[in-house]
Order: sequence, then C-alpha cells, then structure tokens
Amino acid sequence: MALQDVGYAAPELEQAAIRFANDAVQADRNGSRGTAISKYQQAIDVLNKLVTLYPGYELNGIYIQRIRAYQQRVRALKGEALDETSEESSAPQLRGETPQAKAKYDELVIKEKPSVKWEDVIGLDDAKRAIRESVVYPTRRPDLFPLGWPRGILVFGPPGCGKTLLAAATAAEIDATFISVDAAAIMSRWLGEAEKNVSRIFSQARSTKGSVLIFIDEVDALFGVHSNEVGGEVRVRNQFLQEMDGLSEKGKNSSVYVIAATNKPWNLDAPFIRRFQKRIMVSLPDRDARMKTFELYSKSLRLAPGATAEAISQMIESYTPSDIRDICQSAQLRVVRELFESGQADKPGSSTREITLDDFKDVLALRKPSVSPDMIRAYEVWYDNFKAL
Repeated sequence: MALQDVGYAAPELEQAAIRFANDAVQADRNGSRGTAISKYQQAIDVLNKLVTLYPGYELNGIYIQRIRAYQQRVRALKGEALDETSEESSAPQLRGETPQAKAKYDELVIKEKPSVKWEDVIGLDDAKRAIRESVVYPTRRPDLFPLGWPRGILVFGPPGCGKTLLAAATAAEIDATFISVDAAAIMSRWLGEAEKNVSRIFSQARSTKGSVLIFIDEVDALFGVHSNEVGGEVRVRNQFLQEMDGLSEKGKNSSVYVIAATNKPWNLDAPFIRRFQKRIMVSLPDRDARMKTFELYSKSLRLAPGATAEAISQMIESYTPSDIRDICQSAQLRVVRELFESGQADKPGSSTREITLDDFKDVLALRKPSVSPDMIRAYEVWYDNFKAL
C-alpha cells in the first residue's frame, strides 16, 4: 500500500514521529534523560498509532523496528534490565512475523576461503598496489614493519566496478579466512542484536587461526551521517570504532584486516574515515581494462571477425565491468532470440549465428551506462579531499 492510499493522516503522523524521535536523540546526546524518555515514548505512541490505523502500509516493517529500538533505549535510560521478549510483545507484529525472528549471527556473515585469484581482478592497478603494500607484504614479512601497518582499507566508487572482487582476491592472496558482512542488515533487520554481533565478528576474527579479512559491504549504512537515530545505532558504531582501534593498538602482530566498501563515501562520518588509513577509489576501467573485461565475458561467445575487443572497447568508455558483462549477455540473447523466432531452435544441430559488431552497436543504442558523469565527478571530488594510497 503506497502513501497516497493510506489516507491523509499518515503523512502527518510520520512527520510527528520523526519530530519526536529527533528531539529524543538530541536530548539523549545532551544527557537529558527525562526528556529523552518522554520524547522516545511519544515517538513510540505515534508509530503504534500509524501501524494500527494502516496495517497494510508498506513501511510498517521499518516502523516496527523503530518502535522496538526506541523501547529498548527507553528501558536502558530507565536503568531496567533489557527484556527483549516483553519489548516484542508490546510492539505490533507484521503478518507472518514471529517473536523469534531475531538476529542470527550466521545470517549476517559469510565465512569462507575465496577461490578468486589476484589475476581475476582486471585493471585497478593503484588499488592492487596499495593493498599489496598494506596487506600482502606485512602478512608475509611483518618484521619489516617496525611501525606497524594499516588494518583498515576503505574502497569506494561506482557500483559494479569490482570492490567485492578486489576484497575476495586480497583474502585469497594471503590465504585468509574471508568474513563477509552486510552492514545494511546489521543496521536494519537486526538492530537490537547489532552491537553484540559486531563484537562477535571481531572476536571470531581474532580467534581464527591464520590471517582473516573482514569485508563490510555498504558500510555507509553503518557509518553514514543520520539525522534520525536511536541510542542503539550510536552504540553499534562506537563498538565498531573500538574494535578498529583494538586492531591497530592491541593487535600489532595479528593478521586481521578490515576492508570496507561503499558507493556513497560522502555519507561517511569523520571518526570512521580516520580509522581507515587507506582510502582507495575503484572507478571505471581504462581502455586496456575494458578490452580485457570484454575478452573475459565474451570468450564463450561466437563472435564475428569484426567484433573485436579493441573495436568494442572504444564504444564502451563510460561503462562499468558489470555493464560490460550485461552488454555481452544482451548481444547473446539477441542472436538466441533470432534463432527461436526463425523456428530453427528445435532442429537438431541448429546454432546461433555469430555476434557481429552491429549487434553490439544495437545493444549499446538501447543501453546507457549505469554511472553518470556527474556521479564520477562526485567520486573524484571526494577522492581529492580524502585519498590515502
């Protein structure tokens, strides 16, 4: 149910809840315990009313999460023991949701040994060089780094340019256990358990034999600058900062690293940025990288003589590696469609024709880059201000 379908009262209730929540957070930060409790309770009451009046509203899941988080903060401010069962019973339930739908650590992380090779990361020479210096060399010869080495690396840039692949390849290069964490899930679905889960992630990393690389995707969800937040979110971020400080100060001889990725570096707050000594932009591929990326994704396709990597790389200058894969897939779908529409697909031995340069031109005529020039300029401006290779 969209906002326009829920009645005239919904927008007013939403604005009231936001206003009370903002006042509560401000009072909480200023140490005004009584005012904070009162404002949190007012926000809870308004959100409860909103969920009750409009049970089919599409944002109710978010509102119920907020109600529970505010309830938890109120109990903490009152000095009461946190009883998550009573909190959940007093909050509305979504259809099909049970009180047992709580944070599960195993749902937040993926622990594995990646099989990605360093050579699988095409281009990104500056990024790979910085990571070699910060991760690979210290892991192999820690004795050569009397002043220590960076433990936190921030990789940022447009979606689809290889940030996750770069992190996985780094883990494989040093034969590290790869712990992949979804920051958005920590801060939305599992807010009530987030602080404990952050602590558990780092505790597990420290107790794991050998090198460990913690990869945090969409880290802006965890360390973005928010105007509307509750005490739980603040505590989660503080816990993370403490864990990062512990890696640098107490774990000088350990091999635990954190690589954080974001598409929105401008949303990150200053304390987080300071903890990541290396800040690397992962941007659009250059011409050589575009050629190699095209060769990678087209190697299983039947290409006509004119459809060369050199020719096509000139046509896809502003496209991401993910875009290039989609372009190759679209060109293949084009010739497959022709085969089916001709009625020849079911005949024994039938096959698609070769993909020509014109096929790629036609695909590109209908497919624009997923990253705009304005977005690239925004990344470059942030990089000029905060780069650290």
